[in-house]
Amino acid sequence: MITRVKIADIATQRVSGVLITVGLGSCIGTVFYDSKSITAGMAHVLLPDSTQFNSRKQNPMKYADTALPLMLDDMLKKGALKKNIVAKIAGGSKLFEFNTSDGKPEVSVGEKNIQAVKKTLKDMGISLVAEDVGGTFGRTMKLFVDTGKVEISSLEGYKKLF
Repeated sequence: MITRVKIADIATQRVSGVLITVGLGSCIGTVFYDSKSITAGMAHVLLPDSTQFNSRKQNPMKYADTALPLMLDDMLKKGALKKNIVAKIAGGSKLFEFNTSDGKPEVSVGEKNIQAVKKTLKDMGISLVAEDVGGTFGRTMKLFVDTGKVEISSLEGYKKLF
């Protein structure tokens, strides 16, 4: 079964199948994997920090600090054990350049997303074991649930497996 993870969304799956997300520009695709229970999760994080927005109508799956704990909870309900879970990330590209009022380059949304995801993983006690982040191009991320392998690709022909 192929499950597509849309922007600001999460999905979890057990035993077999593929989780896929496309259009990772400044967004971060985050994968959790428990090889013992063969339980996997994928999040497509749009923004770094939910605390910058005060609307109750916001989708918590948009943000690194809220989406990743939700994904972990869903995986635990499906039989994963937190001590067995590792993470892999991709995305965080710098697609646009903006300058601050004093003319210096502003930290890109992609870089802010990378930092936020890494901080959230650290705060959660989840080990980051592989990453393909930065650059100036979009990515597609596939997670093969039976093996935990992640394939990164781009329209430009870029491919990476980890």
